[in-house]
Amino acid sequence: MEVAGGKRKGGKGTRALPQKRYYRQRAHSNPLSDHSFDDPIKPSDKNWLEHYPTMKEGQDVEFLDIGCGYGGLLVELSPMFPDQLMLGIEIRVKVCDYVRDRIDALREREDKYHNVSVIRTNAMKFLPNYFKKGQLSKLFFLYPDPHFKKKKHKWRIINSTLLDEYAYVLREGGLVYTITDVIAMNEWMVSHLDAHPLFERVSEEELKQDVIIPKLYESTEEGKKVFRNKAAGENHGDGVVRVAVFRKLPVPPISK
Repeated sequence: MEVAGGKRKGGKGTRALPQKRYYRQRAHSNPLSDHSFDDPIKPSDKNWLEHYPTMKEGQDVEFLDIGCGYGGLLVELSPMFPDQLMLGIEIRVKVCDYVRDRIDALREREDKYHNVSVIRTNAMKFLPNYFKKGQLSKLFFLYPDPHFKKKKHKWRIINSTLLDEYAYVLREGGLVYTITDVIAMNEWMVSHLDAHPLFERVSEEELKQDVIIPKLYESTEEGKKVFRNKAAGENHGDGVVRVAVFRKLPVPPISK
């Protein structure tokens, strides 16, 4: 029997997978509010062994899923890239708790998924507190909140200012993956990334060779909902899911 927290009654400590119904929370959170987080002052202050007990000396987080939701992408990619440490960032308390319990349960049940973890923080404010310059190789933005109202566009997870921070923590040649079923959000993200001097769009031909692309569509709870709604003709977007991937370019030399 599954209960909240992923414990199995009468199972001598055997951990069952948690159920989302015990972790439900509002889909939207104001990222500009003063939430309470336990963030390090600088990346070297963070003890990552708490998250990855089997990590090797000198190993760093390389994949980052911003707004990871219920952790679907992390679970999908973990066995595909067992040598890369992956992290999800989620601002909602209960959703973050679910991902943590889900990972703990999977580790206990299968002795896998030791390369994935989650933290609760605000990526719009504290990303440089966790990651060094050029540390990450992949950044994921899967079905981000479109914040339809114009006055809330400042809440969108991709904007000119935040792209500077993403470029800082992403290594040269690193990739930014975006996916959405909202055409206005796709146009917003693509236009901002196109306009940034340190990003270039990856061609469709190159994307066909990327094994991650098929996992973007329905690995997350939001992605599954999009396709359920699409099948029922109830999409809140325009019914078309759009992927756009951008590569981090070298920093140009400073002209004298």
